[in-house]
Amino acid sequence: MSLLPDRERAPDGNDSRGDISPQEMVPSRKNVVLVDGVILNGPATDVKAGEKFVEDACRLIMEEVVLKATDINEKVCEWRPPEELKRLLDLELRDAGEPHHRLLQRCQDVIRYSVKTNHPRFFNQLYAGLDYYSLVARFMTEALNPSVYTYEVSPVFLLVEEAVLKKMIEFIGWKEGDGIFNPGGSVSNMYAMNLARYKYCPDIKEKGLSGLPRLILFTSAECHYSMKKSASFLGIGTENVCFVETDGRGKMKPEELEKRVQEAKKEGAAPFLVCATSGTTVLGAFDPLDEIADICERHGLWLHVDASWGGSALMSRKHRRLLQGIHRADSVAWNPHKMLMAGIQCCAFLVKDKSDLLKRCYSANASYLFQQDKFYDVSYDTGDKSIQCSRRPDAFKFWLAWKALGTLGLEERVNRALALSRYLVEEIKKREGFKLLMEPEYANICFWYIPPSLRQMEEGPEFWAKLHLVAPAIKERMMKKGSLMLGYQPHQGKVNFFRQVVISPQVSREDMDFLLDEIDLLGRDM
Repeated sequence: MSLLPDRERAPDGNDSRGDISPQEMVPSRKNVVLVDGVILNGPATDVKAGEKFVEDACRLIMEEVVLKATDINEKVCEWRPPEELKRLLDLELRDAGEPHHRLLQRCQDVIRYSVKTNHPRFFNQLYAGLDYYSLVARFMTEALNPSVYTYEVSPVFLLVEEAVLKKMIEFIGWKEGDGIFNPGGSVSNMYAMNLARYKYCPDIKEKGLSGLPRLILFTSAECHYSMKKSASFLGIGTENVCFVETDGRGKMKPEELEKRVQEAKKEGAAPFLVCATSGTTVLGAFDPLDEIADICERHGLWLHVDASWGGSALMSRKHRRLLQGIHRADSVAWNPHKMLMAGIQCCAFLVKDKSDLLKRCYSANASYLFQQDKFYDVSYDTGDKSIQCSRRPDAFKFWLAWKALGTLGLEERVNRALALSRYLVEEIKKREGFKLLMEPEYANICFWYIPPSLRQMEEGPEFWAKLHLVAPAIKERMMKKGSLMLGYQPHQGKVNFFRQVVISPQVSREDMDFLLDEIDLLGRDM
């Protein structure tokens, strides 16, 4: 029996409520209803004022962020120390609200004193630049405010995520697979660690840690710090993370991995996971995946590849060789918000398994979300594959950019970034006072600036001690001047050096020249 009047059903029996006239959708006016001193009739929000604020704020964002903040004539940052910035921003929250003109001024202040990561001379992190299509996608999803767990509340974005994951799986080289977008590469690595453990001992989901042997995992000494954090968070313990020695370029040594696995077994531990890295954070190194995969197959270990940074090289026919053997991995972390500029955050965790392993590991079967008697195909309710409940539609940003640029456009983005990196390397070699740590494999260019006062000094302990102070001092000067932002760090016994990363297509050869000129200008008196 139909619950709808006959006029609301189409001849085929389907609901056709879309034919209802606008007048029928407007509720009739009723007398004022007062409950607990609150008038319940009509919206409590001043809709017109809110719409005007959104309109004015969008204009401000367009002028101050999209246009102005990408201009090389503007500063990358307007540096202020914390206490001064607190005062300038007036951060205190009060009982009464503020008028719109003052709120717009607050917005302008936030933009002014924030770092312009879309500036062509922002090289500080493994993300940079402005992708216009991803930005529009973010505006849309922020306005729609969806949560991606069931098809009924996010029909479009669940289908978009499915399409994007399918294409990423294809680029990895798998015939099929599964995946989920989540808040960052660190979370993807945690997913991998937990999923590998679940595959090794499925009883852990119900019975917990008490009956387990001493589990041990292996990863590069150059791996992302999230591996240690994940082991701590999951109860595996940081002492059970075995950091495998790397070569001079920062790549895991397969022979050392084999040795450490065998040692762990002799000690009575239970090896279950190897995490290889494709694009290390500092040096941009790519572990030899085929050789590592051979070891994993020999010992029955889950192979996870943290390609959060380097995964985007898969889009380039010229550079995908860097990830040779990635198709042999059991899981992969890949962040399109880095080299492909999909906007933070946009991070995929991909799994070769297609037997619903993700869902079996993470499902809690919440009956208020994942009812099995819904009127549509409930296999599209993917939320039980996630450790989250509410989840952002991050795949949409990548999807819209991919639709706009095409695969060839994304490939060109990678190729150009690496070509600019090559240009910078050759310029560093030509210039007095600049010294490479090593020939880069990817977009991470690591180098020292040696000021004139140190150029004739022998490279002994005193030289290195003085050089260690140079990069932080230049970084302070560039930040206070606002001319550019560039990261530095010590690493594996080497004193502080600059790490320049090329990502954004807004970056030009002139910006590479400016980078070296500016460092020399800021440091020549040291």
